[in-house]
Amino acid sequence: MTTFTEETRARAREIIARYPADRSRSALLPLLHLVQAEEGYVSPAGVTFCAEVLGLNKAQVGAVATFYTMYKRRPTGDYLVSVCTNTMCNVLGGQEVYDTLVEHLGVGHDETTADGKITLEHAECLAACDYGPVMTVNYDFFDGVDPQGALGVVDELRAGGRPMPTRGARLCTLKEMAVQLAGFADEREGAVADGGPGEATLRGLRLAEQHGIAAPGYDPKTPIRSKADADRAAAEAKAKAEAAKAPAPVEPAPATKPAPVGGSTAPDVKAPDAKSPQVRTAETRQPDAATAVPDAPGTRVPTDGTPPASRDAQAAQAAGVAANPPAGDGKPAGDEAGAQQRNLKEAEAETGAAGAGSAVASETGAQK
Repeated sequence: MTTFTEETRARAREIIARYPADRSRSALLPLLHLVQAEEGYVSPAGVTFCAEVLGLNKAQVGAVATFYTMYKRRPTGDYLVSVCTNTMCNVLGGQEVYDTLVEHLGVGHDETTADGKITLEHAECLAACDYGPVMTVNYDFFDGVDPQGALGVVDELRAGGRPMPTRGARLCTLKEMAVQLAGFADEREGAVADGGPGEATLRGLRLAEQHGIAAPGYDPKTPIRSKADADRAAAEAKAKAEAAKAPAPVEPAPATKPAPVGGSTAPDVKAPDAKSPQVRTAETRQPDAATAVPDAPGTRVPTDGTPPASRDAQAAQAAGVAANPPAGDGKPAGDEAGAQQRNLKEAEAETGAAGAGSAVASETGAQK
C-alpha cells in the first residue's frame, strides 16, 4: 500500500482548510487530484487516504472517483493524449487522426505504450468545436490537427520533447497537471510564459471591448460564510419577505360617499355575489353540493339518483367487451382460450398415463 509523503499530507490539510469546517467534504475533488499527482492515478490507497482525512467511507470516495473521467483508476502515462471523435471533429477528420495514432502507437482506447510515456483515449467532446478537429495532451489543446501533425506531436513526446500547444502554457506531465488541478501553482520556471489564445477567443474579447462588456468586480479574499451564518441570513431574508407580504392596515370606510354632481345620495351596497371570477369559474367547471345554482347558463348540476342494478352493470360490461375485442397481434403467446384448453387436456392425459394417485386426480379435477 502506498504511503503518501508528508508534503502530500500537508497539502491535503491546506486543501481542507479552504472550506468551512462543516463543509470539508467539498475538498474531495481537489484531494483526488492531489493523490493522482503522487501516484499517477487514483489507487485504492488514494481512495483510503481521502476517506480518512475527510471522515468518509471508501464507498463514498470511490463513487466520486469513478464518476469523473479525469480521475484515472489505473496507472497512466506521462502524457494523456485525447482525440475528439464527436460529431463536429469526426466530420472534420477526428476519427482518422485517432485511427492513425492507434496504428502508430500500437495501443487502443485507455491503453498506455510500453515505455509508459503516452496513454491514448478518444474523447466524446473536448468543447472546442470551433477549432476542430482537436487533440489535447494533458488537457492542453492542439487545434486543427491532421494525422501527420498528431504523429509529430506524439513522436516528440516519446523522444523527451515538449511540443508547444496551440493555446495555453507549455506542456507538463500528468502528475504536474494534477498538482495544478488540486489548486496549487505551477512552480516550473516560465511555466505560463509561453503560448497564446486562439483566434476565436480573441474575437470574443474584441466584441466584449467593443460593446463595453466586462465581468463584475470580485474580491477573492471574501470569506466563505459558515453554514450557521448562511442559515441565519436565510431566516432573516425570509422574515423580511413575509413582512413585506403582510397586508397593510385598512382604515374603515365611511358609511356614505359624497355623491357626484347630479348623482344619487344612496349609500353603496355590497353586491350579493362577492365571489371572485376564479372561484366562479372553478365552481362552474366542477360543481358540488355547495353550488346551489351554476353560474354558466345551461349548466346542469349532477344529482344523486338510483344506482343501477348489478345485472344492468354486468350487461353493460359484456356489451363493452363484445364491442371491443382485443387485437390478435397484441395478445401474448398462449393467451388463446382454445390453446389453454388443449394444454390442460394434454397435461391431464400425461398425469393419467403416469399413474397419478387419487389425491392428484382429485386436485386436477378441482382445477378443471
